[in-house]
Amino acid sequence: MLTIEQVTALLKPVYDPFLNKTLADTKGIEEISIKEETGHVSIKIALAKINTPEQMQLQQELVAKLKRAGASSVGLRFGQLPKATIEAFQGIVEEKPTLLNGKSKTKFLAIASGKGGVGKSTVTVNIAVALARLGKKVGIIDADIYGFSIPDMMGITSRPKLKGNKIIPVVAHDVQLMSMGFFVEDNEPVIWRGPRLGKMLRSFFVEVEWGELDYLLLDLPPGTGDMALAVHNTIPASKEIIVTTPHPTAAFVASRAGRMALNTNHEIVGIIENMSYFESSVTGEKEFVFGQGGGEKLAQELRAPLIGQIPLGQPSDALTKRGSIYDQSHPIGQQYQSIAEFILDHK
Repeated sequence: MLTIEQVTALLKPVYDPFLNKTLADTKGIEEISIKEETGHVSIKIALAKINTPEQMQLQQELVAKLKRAGASSVGLRFGQLPKATIEAFQGIVEEKPTLLNGKSKTKFLAIASGKGGVGKSTVTVNIAVALARLGKKVGIIDADIYGFSIPDMMGITSRPKLKGNKIIPVVAHDVQLMSMGFFVEDNEPVIWRGPRLGKMLRSFFVEVEWGELDYLLLDLPPGTGDMALAVHNTIPASKEIIVTTPHPTAAFVASRAGRMALNTNHEIVGIIENMSYFESSVTGEKEFVFGQGGGEKLAQELRAPLIGQIPLGQPSDALTKRGSIYDQSHPIGQQYQSIAEFILDHK
């Protein structure tokens, strides 16, 4: 297994693509940690400029280099070199705040799950709307590239518009939204791979006119595949909510998504157990149709609070009403308001 000394030796000769100086020269190697039980290597590197095509290329090269050297997996984050260091080598490089350079005041909140079908996207849209109802400026990136569903859940039929070279997100329920669903026709499957998907995902951050957001929610792809890892490695810092159902197997799978968050230095705010029970509108009795205990078990395993147990229900009885948003007066809508208040209190 690799040691910190070996990783350091591998990184020192690597050049900052903008200063033509090695990471040893710039003191750009900021953090290195290795999980002995898994062989996962976590690194933070400072560059003169971040969130550029050059950084993406460097990221791919470093991950491949460390895996060849024996790392089982690699978590790589980038930060900005101090101005004094940049000036010493190149002169003043000014950079405006963006969502990806860590200078924006927007807080990221990723919603993740171990598998599909647990209601992750429903949780995402209802938390976003609940935060907006509390007066926050909120956006959603539907990062579930292959399984996009949020435009339909929010009852959206329009598409984004262009303003100059910027994309204007669609707004519904006072929440801004960007999704792959806006760029495919008639619910056609997305068959893109690798770099093309990565470019589309990055454009959602840098080519969209979000304005000053308080929160940007990310509906992550389920599981721990390449796209989920790409999102984790793209954003500078994020809090995360893990969604599961009460079934023990669902919670077992969801724990992998939780460990990915921890391995990429994202803080888990809490666990939401969705489809916790069905409550009869006739008798008021609760039936635990998917079992019990999954959320509590997952919370214990990830050492995070269980912040919601959402029952089975439907947002509206009106068959003609599109969307999956619960009214604020609905009992489930009230639960989402409590979750949103918890998020606001969790600084």
